[in-house]
Amino acid sequence: MARMVLLQFAAALVVALVAVFVSGLSSGISALLGGLSCAIPNALFALRLNASAKKPGGGNPMNFFIGEFIKIGSTIALMMAVVWLYRDLHWVAFIAGIVVILKSYFILLFRHKL
Repeated sequence: MARMVLLQFAAALVVALVAVFVSGLSSGISALLGGLSCAIPNALFALRLNASAKKPGGGNPMNFFIGEFIKIGSTIALMMAVVWLYRDLHWVAFIAGIVVILKSYFILLFRHKL
């Protein structure tokens, strides 16, 4: 789980660097903020699941659903905050950062150990 979270933060940094080289600093910041608005709630969700799994009786499915609801709500709230607070937002870079983070699951899903 920690590897997936680290991969998402690395992917956010990579997409931000690509955006900086393609379109400039404000595009890079937009891509980074888009990626982080998805990666930070995912990291908090992973920490919550890990902590609840270590408790006795922590395998309750309700913990997962409550955590997922909180993750989705905080992702939407962070995206709205970025749109509202960052005036130089480049929408294409912002959406690209979000999409890269959401699709980063496939990198580890289809990765085989050699």
